[in-house]
This record gives sequence, C-alpha cells and structure tokens, in this order.
Amino acid sequence: MRNVEQEKGSYGQFCPVAMAAEILCSRWTVLVLRELLAGSTRFNELRRGVPRMSPALLSKRLKELEQAGVVVAAPGARGVAEYRLSPAGEELRPIVFGMGFWGQRWVESQLSLKNLDPSLLMWDMRRNLRTEPLPPRRCTIAFQLSDVPESRRNHWLVVEGGAVDLCSVDPGFEVDLYVVGTLRALTAIWMGLTTVQREVTAKQLELLGDAALARSIEQWLGLSPFAGEARKVA
Repeated sequence: MRNVEQEKGSYGQFCPVAMAAEILCSRWTVLVLRELLAGSTRFNELRRGVPRMSPALLSKRLKELEQAGVVVAAPGARGVAEYRLSPAGEELRPIVFGMGFWGQRWVESQLSLKNLDPSLLMWDMRRNLRTEPLPPRRCTIAFQLSDVPESRRNHWLVVEGGAVDLCSVDPGFEVDLYVVGTLRALTAIWMGLTTVQREVTAKQLELLGDAALARSIEQWLGLSPFAGEARKVA
C-alpha cells in the first residue's frame, strides 16, 4: 500500500491507527467504501448509493483512495471507468461491516429513522432483492411511498432473467404487485426493526395484486445485511 502524505487534516502521529484514520476518516469515505464492498463499480452506481454526495466530492474521494492504493481504476465496457478494491481495500471489509453491525446494535433506531431517503432505500432494496423465490417470468413490482412528494413517490423493480432493474419512470410493463406504504415503514422493514406483517396489521403497508407474490414477500424482499443483528441498550 502506498504512503500518502496529507498536508491538511494530518494527526501528525506515527501510530498506525492515526495513519489509517487520515485515509479512511474523511467525510463520506467510509460510505464510498461501503458501496464498493457492496458491488458498485461505476461512478453512476456509486452516486446512487451516496445520493447526497456531490459528484465533484465523490470524484475527489475516489482519486484519494486510488492514490492510497485502496482503489484501482481501469477502463471497463465501452471505455467507462470502473473502480474496484485492491487487496488492501478488500481487507477493509470486516472493518466497514463491523461498523455497520456496531451501529445496528447500539445506535438508537429512532435516530436512524430520521434519515429517510426514498432513492437510497430503493437502491438498497434493488441490490439485496433475492430473485430465486420469484417466478421465472418477468415480474414487475411497483412501490408507492405515500408520505413523500409525488415526484419521488413511485418506483418500479423489474426482475427478469435473474437481473433486477430499478426504474423511477414507469417502465410500461404490467405490474404484478403494488407495495403501498410509508417510507418510514418500508425503511424500518429493510433495517430489520419491524416486519411486513406487522406493518400490514398496523395499516402502514398494503400489498395489492398477485397473492402468491404478496405471501412470499419476506422471502424475496432483501433486507439490510445488518438486519439480523440484535439491538442492545447502552
């Protein structure tokens, strides 16, 4: 791994913890690493995983990680740059995911649910959706978020041939299942703080359409990788 000299923000300590923090603890860096560890490789994919990060800052952080030997950039299909973790970057996997498990255990859930973002939630649901329980035909699942502005209310997941596409504009396919509910309820389900059945009973969620798809939703609706972690009280 290359040596990186940072004039600004340096701790001025020889301790390896301090040296690692100079690379990893700048704002947004850990979230960019989270996206790379989750499988995003292209700039636009990374942007969808950190929608509140400016493109200029994302580009800057990627260059910093590349200079540090954590990320490798190379031309991909059609000349579009792809970013992949180096061996040094892959070694960060237990550290980044360990932070997530710690946050799931110890951070107050109501604080987490103040940070709601429909675009990020749907992006996370898309990449965690399990296609195996779904029928082999094309399935279109429409999500209608009742408590967000109309311009961000409707999203479609189209599953075909083992691939999952996320659309913010109606793809024009017949919808197999409508999932209608509040952004807060769906986020809480994805985080493992509640269940689909509990939110349906509380009338915060409604499933309309294919009865088999509705019954199996908890089998195919992928949750956060941290959802199974039991919460603790400080």
